[in-house]
Amino acid sequence: MNFKKKLSSLLLAGAMACATHAKASDEFFVYVSPDPIGVNAFLEMGKIGIEAAAAKYNADVQTYESTSAVARRENVEAALNEGASLIVVLGFEFNDIIAELAPTAPDVNFLIVDQCISDLPPNVHCAVFREYEASYLTGVAAGMMTKNNKVGVVGALDIPFLHRYTDAYRDGAKAVNSNVNVEIRWVGGDNPFGDPVRAKEQALAMHAAGADIIFTATAGGDFGVFEAAKENNFSVFSVDVNRCLDAPGYVIDNTLKGVDAALLNSVDAIMSGAKSSVSAVGLKEGGMSIIALNGDKLADSKCLIADHPEVVSKVREVAATIIDGSLTLPDPMFAQ
Repeated sequence: MNFKKKLSSLLLAGAMACATHAKASDEFFVYVSPDPIGVNAFLEMGKIGIEAAAAKYNADVQTYESTSAVARRENVEAALNEGASLIVVLGFEFNDIIAELAPTAPDVNFLIVDQCISDLPPNVHCAVFREYEASYLTGVAAGMMTKNNKVGVVGALDIPFLHRYTDAYRDGAKAVNSNVNVEIRWVGGDNPFGDPVRAKEQALAMHAAGADIIFTATAGGDFGVFEAAKENNFSVFSVDVNRCLDAPGYVIDNTLKGVDAALLNSVDAIMSGAKSSVSAVGLKEGGMSIIALNGDKLADSKCLIADHPEVVSKVREVAATIIDGSLTLPDPMFAQ
């Protein structure tokens, strides 16, 4: 079977278990995504990050996109079988897989981005974020900008990790507006991180109940919330990258997560020989941010917050207290 035909059949199966890698370098980096990358900017940043790391260390690199829970494990196993020296995965979906497989391959390094596991083996590393710091700032902005004193937040799945978005947003809003009511809803279902229809339904339900500003943390579902905002004329916050360009006139601001930069920093530590390294980044380290904090790019961002200098000023004031430590925020993930 020729390579193209073989690769095509593997992609249809959703795994890379039988692919053949022809080594051109001593280092071989593999990025395994939890779902198809598609328009998911968060997953795309993982691909950008691993390619940058491979270029820096003259490594071969491949991305294996998973299409199911079974494919995630098969793709990690395929990377091991193909002789990967570093396997990078993104998301909580891989925690059990890495915990089981990493001890069987002590000469291979594993990097989990956006999550971590307990009792790290020496060859497992983590790059995590303090998402709640940026989410808190979006809540501050929402609490100041709401006209109805009702705002909402829709998350992909009711798991402790995603409360870093929902609960921190609620807390930020209430910190500046004691009268605000914050509703939290979840997409759920079979595809919580890639279901724009269900995400839209949740946003519409909150808007019907009076929410005039809705924060969406649903990955691929965010586009459904944008659609609802356009049809019903309410405002939204989004996550990971600048989505103001995708729905100009409706997006107030976005939490920004430097997945690619955090990934590269962790690879630097791994390549320097670190064992069981864990990197946690937030506002202070530049791993998390929002558009309002970026003075150089705010005016051209197409984000609505640029038209509200008093909100920008307050958000920057609060961010400074988080960075200097005078405001300490609890991690909602561990309050569950």
